[in-house]
Amino acid sequence: MPSLPLHPDPAWRGRLLACALGAALLWPMLVYSEFKPWLLFDLQSLAAAGNFLSDFLRPAHSAEFLAMVLRETWITVAIATCGLFLALLGAIPATLLVSERLSVSRLGTGRMRRASAAVRQAVRWVLVLLRSVPELVWALLFVRVVGLGPTAGVLAIALTYCGMLAKVYAEILESGDAHATEALLANGSGRLSALLYGALPDSAAELVSYTVYRWECAIRGSAVMGFVGAGGLGQRMDESTKMMAGGEVSTMLLMFVLLVAAADLVSKLLRRRLG
Repeated sequence: MPSLPLHPDPAWRGRLLACALGAALLWPMLVYSEFKPWLLFDLQSLAAAGNFLSDFLRPAHSAEFLAMVLRETWITVAIATCGLFLALLGAIPATLLVSERLSVSRLGTGRMRRASAAVRQAVRWVLVLLRSVPELVWALLFVRVVGLGPTAGVLAIALTYCGMLAKVYAEILESGDAHATEALLANGSGRLSALLYGALPDSAAELVSYTVYRWECAIRGSAVMGFVGAGGLGQRMDESTKMMAGGEVSTMLLMFVLLVAAADLVSKLLRRRLG
């Protein structure tokens, strides 16, 4: 009868060493992050959480409160829509500048002039800066500049989404059929005409679909930015959370879920029509 190995896992030493090294690396991270999960089981914390949860299970439903929630929900949608509109005002001209497909200087030679290439690169770096800063950070900055309220949220969405939209718009146009656009430019057409009559007919559905998707994301973002004072439903939810008003938080959270679900439904319907 063959002898059995002393240990069922022949690589147990290596696994044990890897676990020990992982624990040695994780421990200082836990210390510096001040991770103290035992605070959750403190009697005072448990009492506060219990009171909040018992109130949370009874959503607030007074007529005055519901009217306020509906008003703030409408403000949230308005912040997202206005911010996206301002983003489009900057993204469309930026798309015309950064898209090589719409370049007049590269006709014939296939290479852009140095001045044109420098301008395009500068605009690209500006777009990278705009989209690399999250809208929440922009909202924090604008709250300090213009004060609390929806204006900060609108400007934050406008800046971040301008960079996102211009980048993706240019990529969509670059990936489309170039024949019609190049024919228009070669025959003396301007960039705007080449965009409207050459590039857009082939890429319109994809462009609109992405724009609708970004509007849906802007609604989510505008609700989250309310927690830093940028107005809308998120700001009211933050105030109720600080007061430990669980019923009010529950109602606004339900409204937030319905709002995101409605935006998702509208987005799906529009994509289906475009498809």
